Amino acid sequence: MTQPPAPQHGGRLRRAAAEYALPLEGWLDLSTGVNPRHYPQLADLSPALWQRLPEEEDGLAALAAQHYGAPHALPLAGSQAAIQILPLLRPTARVGIVTPGYAEHRHAWDRRGHSVVALAPEPRAIEAALERLDVLLVINPNNPTGHHFLPETLLTWHARLATRGGWLIVDEAFLDATPTLSLAPYTARAGLMVLRSLGKFYGLAGARVGFLLAAPECLAQAAYELGPWCLAGPAREVARRALDDSAWQHANREWLMRARARLVRSLTHNGLTPAGHCALFAWVPHPQAARLHRALAQRAILTRLYTTPSGLRFGLPGAEAEWQRLDQALAHVTQGGGVCA
Repeated sequence: MTQPPAPQHGGRLRRAAAEYALPLEGWLDLSTGVNPRHYPQLADLSPALWQRLPEEEDGLAALAAQHYGAPHALPLAGSQAAIQILPLLRPTARVGIVTPGYAEHRHAWDRRGHSVVALAPEPRAIEAALERLDVLLVINPNNPTGHHFLPETLLTWHARLATRGGWLIVDEAFLDATPTLSLAPYTARAGLMVLRSLGKFYGLAGARVGFLLAAPECLAQAAYELGPWCLAGPAREVARRALDDSAWQHANREWLMRARARLVRSLTHNGLTPAGHCALFAWVPHPQAARLHRALAQRAILTRLYTTPSGLRFGLPGAEAEWQRLDQALAHVTQGGGVCA
């Protein structure tokens, strides 16, 4: 059977370096939305973590549930693991996915034979389709547009779906900077699943740690499908440290809010006013997005290019030199580089 093509992602620096014939070490990667100031307490991991099989009795699930304010949590290898598992847990369904959005969601449901419907991000459009859906999938805040849905709106949609055994799945991979918008506290309710990730807010994408928050029956099914040892021991230890460090989390939220405001100012000053943003990225729809993407890449700055709709997602620089480099590149490509703002 022919498989649907896999989605493309940001962060492919080696590919970009080869395409533009620029040294790999010289790139500024703004394509992923990952926090450039990662959680730092990682240097003293015990060698035993590499020698022993991971132990699920290490308290990580309880710590994650407490941290997110959820009744229950299942640690897994990034929220990507949950994205791939959830389509296996129910019969063929009609699935509405708010679009544009993270393409792996549609890919996962498509490849398991479900009927997927693309939904515009306006609440009226979603509500009009709700009675025809078995599953509604929302990314909050949306990736790439940064649009937020309010918890009360999402809970109303869940209640309507739940009356006939439907599901609401909310991907909260970019929500850590605004935790009051989370549906995690409500995930004991049947048919409500929330995905969280350590990769974005904590800047630990390489650890591949995520969590599925849901009712115990759903988590048990997911754990059965995943099998043993789906999350490596060192990654489990990194996750425990990060989730337990409330002082770092508070300081990080403050830095992200300042950095997000600076990114919006920089883009706006150069004629690229964002149409949406969250703490970790800004979304700039633009008819010449592909030309802007190439012009920045020629200066070894990688953005995330979207073609439907046409736009760029900009992540955050980290060091001051990176901010200045972005400012200079934006000024060049929008004013003197031949790309109309």
